[in-house]
Amino acid sequence: METEASLMHQCPLLLPQNRAKTVYEGFITAQGRDFHLRILLPEDLQLKNARLLCSWQLRTILNGYHQIVQQRMQHSPDLMSFMMELKMVLEVALKNKQELHVPPPPPQFYSSLIEEIGTLGWDKLVYVDTCFNTIKLKAEDASGREHLITLKLKAKYPAESPDCFVDFPVSFPVSWTPQSSIISIHSQFLAALESLKAFWDVMDEIDEKTWVLEPEKPTRSATARRIALGNNSSINIEVDPRHPTMLPECCFLGADHVVKPLGIKLSRNIHLWDPENSLLQNLKNVLEIDFPARAILEKSDFSMDCGICYAYQLDGAIPDQVCDNSQCGQPFHQICLYEWLRGLMTSRQSFNIIFGECPYCSKPITLKMSGRKP
Repeated sequence: METEASLMHQCPLLLPQNRAKTVYEGFITAQGRDFHLRILLPEDLQLKNARLLCSWQLRTILNGYHQIVQQRMQHSPDLMSFMMELKMVLEVALKNKQELHVPPPPPQFYSSLIEEIGTLGWDKLVYVDTCFNTIKLKAEDASGREHLITLKLKAKYPAESPDCFVDFPVSFPVSWTPQSSIISIHSQFLAALESLKAFWDVMDEIDEKTWVLEPEKPTRSATARRIALGNNSSINIEVDPRHPTMLPECCFLGADHVVKPLGIKLSRNIHLWDPENSLLQNLKNVLEIDFPARAILEKSDFSMDCGICYAYQLDGAIPDQVCDNSQCGQPFHQICLYEWLRGLMTSRQSFNIIFGECPYCSKPITLKMSGRKP
């Protein structure tokens, strides 16, 4: 009785036609429209042997979904469950039909767009699809870097603002009115490029003058850099795009005997940080070091392979765990060292820290698990 009440509640227009309740007839509602259907159940009321008879309108809309409907009929435990799933399929079918039959924009949509691109300059156009739905434009910042903006135009353009996609480290909100055009978006794009110039200048200097271990191919939106320091150590910095010459978030990676003195220098010399200097120069001053130069050293001079899997990159990660024994200093991937230590009978774990022996020198080694599980 509970199932029948639920069916009546969910499908009030579908009613049993006999006492045995083996025949149901009525309507299913989706997107405000009613569609006639008839369901014939066997005497045991098992849906897998039932028949679904649809009106021609419903049959037309469900064309291409017959296999899904048949599958749901085979696996639904009762009529109410099947009707709910049929309604979901019908909603999807109706939505897809609507998308397929979206009328093309009027001719003035294309003529006004061509006029806008002409005014902006055809040299700024990188790509446009055949429907004029996707447009890619380019612009240079004051340092000569080329940037792209992708516009996804909607059917009601220019009444509706296009969706804009940029490779920025910050959000790019667009100011838009029905009188706006792609010219106004391009102007806002240029203004945003100017506001981020100092950030990209800082990041470019780091990329050009140091050995960046991660990311291997940084995008314009990337705010982090892991920079090689030598001795199997590195520093990971997170730069604020709005204040790129201020002290960034710093994290040292490497053996304790190498990175602890660097942390002490950073704390001791933090007063030397001068926002008028470049970020790279400030890092050199406070850490009292010279970064390994790209012009002199090769990446292989300080990027050692993992001592367990013998690879440098593993699923995008590079070795970031180092044996603290100054006579060893062998680096490992976190996941490799985790699996190695977990397999040793002598290892022990306390919360997220595993204590064990280095696979190379057998001296004590500690692995602190990061938030991401290997």
